[in-house]
Amino acid sequence: MSPTRRQTLTAGAAWLLAGPSRAAEPLKIGFLVKQAEEPWFQDEWRFAEQAAKDKGFSLVKIGIPNGEKMMAAIDNLAAQKAQGFVICAPDVKLGMAVERAAKRHGLKVMSVDDQLVDGAGKPIASIPHMGISAYEIGRQVGQGLAEEMRARGWRAAEVGALRVAFDQLPTARERTQGALDALKAAGLPAANLVDAPQAKTDTENAFNAANIAFTKHPGFKRWVVFGMNDEAVLGAVRAGEGRGLRQDALLGIGIGGSQTALNEFAKPAATAFFGTVLISPRRHGYETAALVAQWVVEQQAPPPLTLTSGTLMTRKNQADVRRQMGL
Repeated sequence: MSPTRRQTLTAGAAWLLAGPSRAAEPLKIGFLVKQAEEPWFQDEWRFAEQAAKDKGFSLVKIGIPNGEKMMAAIDNLAAQKAQGFVICAPDVKLGMAVERAAKRHGLKVMSVDDQLVDGAGKPIASIPHMGISAYEIGRQVGQGLAEEMRARGWRAAEVGALRVAFDQLPTARERTQGALDALKAAGLPAANLVDAPQAKTDTENAFNAANIAFTKHPGFKRWVVFGMNDEAVLGAVRAGEGRGLRQDALLGIGIGGSQTALNEFAKPAATAFFGTVLISPRRHGYETAALVAQWVVEQQAPPPLTLTSGTLMTRKNQADVRRQMGL
């Protein structure tokens, strides 16, 4: 690690441990998310609010389901005299519009979860980003599925692999590719892959996509299911259950560790939703908000790129994993 990089991280860590900022002007930071109703973003907001409380700034939370509302939200933040914002945009290709709006209003901006790209599809280096190592987390899903298949005595050649796909989002594509590669490495034939494209990244759309896929491929008696998040896998699990596929014939691992997964684990009997790779909404909510606030106060930009990892959480180990992750 270079001396400059080490100094940046050390200074950042010291600020995060410090008390509320003593900036002369009231500090206000925005936190804009594309799907405010999803549990993951609700958790991010909750931890961002904790950062605001700890660091002495106010937080403005705004849902931005489309580009028009995103631009209006940035203008709204400027009107409220905010000094910066964290954003998970509804479309990563709106990156240049975000950057121009932030510069026009003199706002610091940091992206979270989905990295903003320019017109050529390249990440915008001038916007710091905290994201997830999507491919590696996907591999964790695939490895978890493969291990549980072996534990159950399932032959990979006889198992259908349902990929609930949302390929227009790079993060989603990388996650499912990682899972698929791990399954292939474990012996799953490429011909056993079935794609189920979803229109949106929620449970209802995953259910509809999976239902169509199951209908078109009745030959498989056992299935593994993976997708970009817990909601995608849960939707597919519900669709499978509706066709008589139960826990002994259907196996799904999600991503996120959301309340969606916890609700499944809390049921009296185990369902086909076997596990989830828990990623930390605390880091993505608390740290990004705090880093933007630090950037305003100290004129010290966050690291250009921070990638977080995950932990496989199942019905059996959920309490221990959540405790280890500070949840």
